[in-house]
Amino acid sequence: MKELPARKHPRLKGYDYSKNGAYFITFCVKDKCELLGQIVVGRGILDAPFVELSKHGKALTEAIDFLNSRGNGIDIVKYVIMPNHVHLIVQIDVSCDGASGMPRPTDAVIPKLVSSIKRYTNKQAGINLWQQSYHDRIIRDESEYQRIWQYIENNPITWIDDIYFSM
Repeated sequence: MKELPARKHPRLKGYDYSKNGAYFITFCVKDKCELLGQIVVGRGILDAPFVELSKHGKALTEAIDFLNSRGNGIDIVKYVIMPNHVHLIVQIDVSCDGASGMPRPTDAVIPKLVSSIKRYTNKQAGINLWQQSYHDRIIRDESEYQRIWQYIENNPITWIDDIYFSM
């Protein structure tokens, strides 16, 4: 019988996921298929590359904007939709209580957020768009926050050098 690869546990050992924080989240389209849009250069907008979203990319924007409008202590403060993946900076204020009156641990919030986005876009597309897992990183300080913000901001410009780019 073929052995399955060992799965990495994405949680940071020793980190208290019940505290407020910012997270850098990335999730990808299955098989790196460029279903969310395409990089377009120019069109008179200072000739800067930008992402022209497909219907799937527009559905992803709808999902993110809807979740952002709910005011429930989860704020997607920055995101970029690329042809085959999405990056988000998510700010969580866990002082917003769950139904039991206890703070909601963020290790339950992040998977639920990602799952909600994936479910909505899959339903709109009529197919399963996404790879099963996602990558998250706790943003540890202001300089890391600023570096990630700039990375997201410049991602369309640096697409050809992106690890998710496939020719």
